[in-house]
Formats: sequence, structure tokens, C-alpha cells
Amino acid sequence: MLGHRGVRQCSAHVYKTSSGTCAAFLANVNSNSDATVTFYGKTYHLAAWSVSVLPDCENVVFNTAQIISQATLSETKYVKTYSQESDQPIFTSEITESGWKYVQEPVGISKTSAFKREGLLEQINTTGDVSDYLWYSISVNITGNEPFLFNETQSILHVESLGHVLHAFVNGQSTGSGIGNSDNVNVLLETTVSLVPGKNIIDLLSVTVGLQNYGPFFDLSGAGVTGPVLLKGQSGRIDLSSNLWTYQIGLRGEDLGLSDSSIWISQDVLPKNSPLIWYMTDFDAPAGNDPVAIEFTGMRKGMAWVNGESIGRYWPAYLAPQTGCSLCNYRGAYSSDKCLKNCGKPSQTLYNCIILTTASFFFSASCIYTLMNRYHVPRSFIQPGKNKLILFEEMGGDPTKISFTTRQTTSLCGYISESHPAPVDAWNTAKNQVPVLHLECPYSRQVISSVKFASFGTPSGTCGRYEHGKCRGSSALAIVQEACVGAKSCDVEVSTKLFGDPCANVSKSLAVEAACS
Repeated sequence: MLGHRGVRQCSAHVYKTSSGTCAAFLANVNSNSDATVTFYGKTYHLAAWSVSVLPDCENVVFNTAQIISQATLSETKYVKTYSQESDQPIFTSEITESGWKYVQEPVGISKTSAFKREGLLEQINTTGDVSDYLWYSISVNITGNEPFLFNETQSILHVESLGHVLHAFVNGQSTGSGIGNSDNVNVLLETTVSLVPGKNIIDLLSVTVGLQNYGPFFDLSGAGVTGPVLLKGQSGRIDLSSNLWTYQIGLRGEDLGLSDSSIWISQDVLPKNSPLIWYMTDFDAPAGNDPVAIEFTGMRKGMAWVNGESIGRYWPAYLAPQTGCSLCNYRGAYSSDKCLKNCGKPSQTLYNCIILTTASFFFSASCIYTLMNRYHVPRSFIQPGKNKLILFEEMGGDPTKISFTTRQTTSLCGYISESHPAPVDAWNTAKNQVPVLHLECPYSRQVISSVKFASFGTPSGTCGRYEHGKCRGSSALAIVQEACVGAKSCDVEVSTKLFGDPCANVSKSLAVEAACS
């Protein structure tokens, strides 16, 4: 039933119903070599490490190595948004101090719902997913004769945590932070602290930034301060882990909601580069309907809200690992480290929604990430007129350096060969069994305004940099222009019947770059 030439690692999986309906999957599990196979008397080309789907045991409608997708080129533009009160720009390349108000989040225990327990509690079960934040607070009395003290009133605070982030404060002053990573979530913080005779308060703010969601016993891995928590000196140490601790779930600002305008402080000098500060400003929506993003230059780590809707955490300084970014190829067995990209770049970036197509099968909500230190704000969160931006900065930053940008699509591109499958809906209809290039403008009011490049033959390059090959039909540009210009979307068959045959016995492709407006 399945014949093959060249390689010996191809297989067919056939499924039939009692009525005779047939479907098949043809697989080439060879990691490096393409294959030509014969199935039920018909010849098929199988790319290396791929599966072809034949819903009728005859026509290929999908191959995992030949995904047909529309690509986009975009550019980022800084925008000015104006205050309704002043009609002056608040957001330009930097935001003026006069546009901001602030509220200081108290260090340590500030809510009546706080409670006491002996020993260190696990964070996830304690918070019940109500908040990412859990305060651990303890009082330590210093007489001046403690053997563990270092240099009279200084000692080392040692804290071990499953984090994922830990901020430490002694007597209300920040003494350091610890951060885990995907390879090792454990946080070890050792920092020199100054103690005073009498009562000293140690406050630990533990922060989760996402939970492991797979693997054995992931539900038992836990988070938060696990201990030990030690005060160490040259001649000894004190273990505080089993002492009486006070706990507070969440931040006071989270409970307040920060919707009451009377709680916000406005003054000439805005506090900057200090931990645990809430910031707020008003802005008008950027004009148009292009995607909007906030560039968090100047900020370190925290969370952001637009009109009360969370846009997530920002963490511009947290970078992906420097290693592991080798040339990516889909072929071969899967490995989580195989196709790493953007090493050393910010772990959170602006994402830009595009249209993905598999023949005529659309996934219009799919998004890809582009490498800019910016964070997406859904247009649905932004209302006409006055809008409110609220930030919670954990580690200390300068919100006046924040800016708004828009993401504008400059080109749509498609590249499809004659060997790609025909559209999914063509296999059991009267439609031609040929591959189709599909282009569609991303926004409802846009149409394809021009075709920048079109070539049928052996074009090369990538979106924005296509080049004609030695084999090139003369009518490609005119044919694509006629089919696409003035339409929101268009479909162009990739066939010699439509474009002619500029070079016999050569596999040909169609490359197109168009613009929307």
C-alpha cells in the first residue's frame, strides 16, 4: 500500500468507516531527508520530519512542514496623548512629572486582616491565589550583647525562599532583593543589615510571578519563604524560622482599589527610584486604531492597569538567558531547548497580532512576539477621552521616562510554492486543487492599497527583502494587483495556469509583498 524511494522511515496510518469513508496520515519520521512515497498508486512528497493529512486518502490538505502563513512588517511610532485638562502632551518620549500622582505602599503589616502563626507558611496555600504578594513580618529585640552581632550593630540577614521574588526590609528600610529564574526558582538573599538597640522589625515581601504548570508533583513545589531565616555574625547566629511571624495577604493598595482620587498625592517633586510606590496619571487615547503599547523605560519591576484592567507585570530588566540561541530547524526530535530565540533580550515584549492562515483556514486572533521593550495595551481597554494609567513599582523606578507607542503594519507578505497543499475546503469540492496565497489587512477599515513586490518563479528572501530569481514570469505583478488592490483580502492561486510557465521542470513559488491603508 505504501511504497517509497530513498528513505525507509515512512509510514501510513489509515482509518476507514463501515461505509467506506477513508482518511490517512502519511509520516516521514526521518530527521534530515525528504522522501517520495507511493500511496494507493499515487505519488506524494513528504518533507523530512513531517506528517501529511489526507482526509479522503487521496488529497493532501495539510503538511506539518509546509504551513502557509501571512507575515507582516511593522514599525513603532512614539505618540503624543493629550490631557483633557491642559491640552498639553503628557506622553511624549518622556512623561512630565506634573502629570503624575502617587501613593506610598506601607512597608510590612498595614491591614487589620493580618494574622500570626509560628513558623514559616507556604505562600500559595496561604494566599489562596488572592494576591501575588505575601508579607512575612517578625520583631527581634536587640540588647546589644547578642553573640551573633557583627561590628556591634550590624549582622547578615540570610533568607531562603522558593520566591519567585523576595524583597527584604529592616525597620522600614529596603535592604535588598533576591530573584529566582526558570532554571532555579530558589531565592537566596544575604545582605548586611543595621540593627538598633531594642525592637527591630524585619519585613519580607514574597512575590510570585507565575506558577509551574506541568511536570511531576508541580502542585507540591510551593512558593514563598521556606527558611531558614537567620541573623548571622562573626561569632554565631540566630534562627528566626520557628518564631512567631505576622502575615499579611496582599497589599493595602490592592484592597483600596486606588479608585478614590482623594488618596492620591500630587506635589512638585515626584518620588522616584524608591520601592513600593503606586503611580497614577491620566491620558487621552492615541489616535487611530493601531495597536498601542507602553514602553517601560526607567521602571524596574511591577504591575500596570489601564482603566482598572490589568495589562500584566512589567519587568524590563529581566532578560532571557544569553546561551541557547542556535540556528533553528524544525527537523529532528523535539527538545525544549532546540529553537530558543532572542537570548539576552527582555523576557516581556510588545506582541503584535497578525493573521495566520493555513490555506483558507484562518486563525485571526493569533499573535507573535516582537523584540521591543514594550507592553501591549488592548484597544478595548482604552476609551474615548480620559483614561487612567496606574502602576505599582516594587523595586524603584522613574515613571517620567515611560512613553506610549503605536504599532503600524507597513507590509503584508506571503510566500508559497507549488508543492504546498491546496486550501482545506478545496479537497471535497469543485475548487481547483492548487495552493492559494491569501492576504488580508489586519484592521476592519483597511484595504490593500498597493502591491510592492510580486514574483512567480524562483524568488528568494524574506518579507521586505524579496528578490526575483533567474526564473521569473513577466505578468506576476499585474495579476496580483488586479486580484488584490482595493480589497480587504484576496486569494491568488499558485499555478502555471494563472501565471504561465517561465521555466519548465522547475518547482516554482509565488512571493508577494503588499501594503494596507
